[in-house]
Amino acid sequence: MTARIAPSILSANFASLSGEICAVEEAGAQLIHIDVMDGHFVPNITIGPPVVDSIRKITGLPLDVHLMITEPDRFVPDFVAAGADILTVHAEAVTHLDRTINFIRSHDVKVGVALNPATALSAVDHILDMVDLVLVMTVNPGFGGQKFIPYTLRKIRRLREIIEQGGYAAEIEVDGGIDVERIAEVVPAGAEILVAGSAIFKSQDSGVAVKEMLEKAATLSYDST
Repeated sequence: MTARIAPSILSANFASLSGEICAVEEAGAQLIHIDVMDGHFVPNITIGPPVVDSIRKITGLPLDVHLMITEPDRFVPDFVAAGADILTVHAEAVTHLDRTINFIRSHDVKVGVALNPATALSAVDHILDMVDLVLVMTVNPGFGGQKFIPYTLRKIRRLREIIEQGGYAAEIEVDGGIDVERIAEVVPAGAEILVAGSAIFKSQDSGVAVKEMLEKAATLSYDST
């Protein structure tokens, strides 16, 4: 299966967000990635459920909502009501990960667990059969436009090996410093959902950028050697 592109609106122009989203949707993007930050778990503040609700009204694409917040359980019902299709929480931000995953699942949406670059894969060993995706952060979360951290490539590859060996259905999503050139590394390592912000929305033409990424991804596949 060809890796999918999930444009991150963190880098979009919020003054013309509807047009930005429509452009990447028309270009073939398969998800819209929405970064939610609270100024506590990460040193930045972004958006909440009202913006997600507004985005839901302008696109039929799945909304991939990444909760970079403390106490995410408190806000799960609000984001589900706003139209989130996937809710991803950080393993580092919750005390009882199993409980949080089951709570999200009870709202009939897909569940993801994110790992910061320096967080060991052992943090998700026991819940891989419970989630739809694992988001490997390839930068330290909090800001867009950061450079890809090289050692996370080994982490992606090892996670893919664990998933393959265990027969798990969880997909691997990557987020941070992803552009056309980096796609050539992360897809063979095992990435299946590619989150890109600056490379898309800071380019001269976001639609062209999405198409270039999709074309590159279509030429690649997981390399187990």
